[in-house]
Amino acid sequence: MPEDHFSYGGQAVIEGVMIRGRNGYATAFRLATGEVEVAEHPWIPLTRRHRLLNLPILRGTPALIDALIVGYRSLMASADAAARGEGIDPPSPLQYAFSIVTALSIAIGGFVLAPSAVIDQLHLHSVALNLIEGLIRLSFFVIFISLVSLMPEMRRVFQYHGAEHKVIHAFEERGRYGPAETAEYDTVHPRCGTSFIFMVLLVSILVHAVVGWPVWYWRLRSRLLLLPIIAGISYELVKLAGAHKGSRLLGLLVAPGMWLQRITTRQPTADQVVVAVQALEGALALDRTEDPAAS
Repeated sequence: MPEDHFSYGGQAVIEGVMIRGRNGYATAFRLATGEVEVAEHPWIPLTRRHRLLNLPILRGTPALIDALIVGYRSLMASADAAARGEGIDPPSPLQYAFSIVTALSIAIGGFVLAPSAVIDQLHLHSVALNLIEGLIRLSFFVIFISLVSLMPEMRRVFQYHGAEHKVIHAFEERGRYGPAETAEYDTVHPRCGTSFIFMVLLVSILVHAVVGWPVWYWRLRSRLLLLPIIAGISYELVKLAGAHKGSRLLGLLVAPGMWLQRITTRQPTADQVVVAVQALEGALALDRTEDPAAS
């Protein structure tokens, strides 16, 4: 892998792609005029601001917070560009804040708390209850993204998601990542947010089984308090799978998340790959500058 084995990655945004590097992130999106706009932003990850935050397991939550902040900013920038292209005013900060609060409420309420409340009346062993709760949570997630994938706008986002993965694959394997070099690569990647979420749901079943099935108010609190530990374990497993793509054991572990990426990624067009390429080049350009953490 080029660049001293640093793991580049990012996410799809509206009509574009964001790629994170060592020293920042770059967002490229196609404007209504057909031109591609690239915005480069220096960014020091939380895991590089304090050594303790970069310890195994502990670094999972800071890395997730970083991903949420950078992803949110990139998504806002692409949404603003899309709105301007359609001749309308971009959403206000209050509208953005409301959308984030709504999304977090759905995520925590629908995928963390609701499944536990649904099966509270079943009289089974705690291991069985935790297993059923986890399977309900997994089912909710698969159904949710399956329904979202039916939206035409989201299908385009999923194409850009596929473009990001193909470009990262080509960069890691060849060091060359133009549209011609990416053609042979798959749209799924072991180091992906979809795989991470699936891993979180899977690991949560095992961690919750250790805690047992306490009374409902302690159980709901434990589901929230254990999230950093679950996220940390999941982060390490996904990171290992991305670094050791040839490992059969790790391959089996991340296989369900890879299958799920068949829903959250689509084959991109050549124009969409070009956007992902420019996002990666923007991140590489930032990494060729002085490390902001050293200044």
